[in-house]
Amino acid sequence: MKIEISDFSYYFENLEEYKHGCLFRDINNVWEVMEKIKSYIDDIDNVNVYNEGIKEMKNGQNIVKIGKCIVDESTIIYPNVVIEGPSIIGKNCTIMPGAFIRPYTIIGDNCIVGHCAQVKNSIIMNNAKVQNFTFVGNSIIGDSARVGSGTILANRRFDQKSIKIINNNEAFDSGLHFFGCVLGDHARLGANCTTLPGTTIGKYTWISPMTKVKGFIEKEKMIDIKDCKMVIYDKQAVRLK
Repeated sequence: MKIEISDFSYYFENLEEYKHGCLFRDINNVWEVMEKIKSYIDDIDNVNVYNEGIKEMKNGQNIVKIGKCIVDESTIIYPNVVIEGPSIIGKNCTIMPGAFIRPYTIIGDNCIVGHCAQVKNSIIMNNAKVQNFTFVGNSIIGDSARVGSGTILANRRFDQKSIKIINNNEAFDSGLHFFGCVLGDHARLGANCTTLPGTTIGKYTWISPMTKVKGFIEKEKMIDIKDCKMVIYDKQAVRLK
């Protein structure tokens, strides 16, 4: 299946409605967003779209904020959370105990970051859920996508070379040494999955638990493992709740 690597709608349906959708303008490849996050957050003082401050804390002790952290209204942050700025967290989010939000992370509205989850230099769009004991590194998580408990979105090659992106059976050198996964809108990674660096997964695709994936995964698929081999089924688009 031929997909243009610059067709962001293959992964994300409503970028024009996303508060930080401007990050995807004036680029040709989705991984180029990663290089724009730093300057975007550093300049956020010039953009009057956020109410600064945590609105509600559960037993508010032992929350550590390092550097500039912008947290919007009605977000709940539990004890023993570390938010290392500069980072942005949107409205109506829940950050569970022990979560670690590392610098240059953008979390949209109505998101959940689970117990002992770690998110680094990533974009998590609205309504997404990153469950317990996960690692999301240098990744883009689409609207209403799900990252299951114990799942690792690996962000660096074992040999530490620059990360290649597979598209139309061609390998493109991203020039990045840290780049994890693109997980499209309403896509789902089951518990204890691993995505290798540079994995791109189309919208509405589900990956079964305990599956290792890499390269380009088409939209609206179900990925399973049978007899130690990856099996791909067609799947109707399902909007996750």
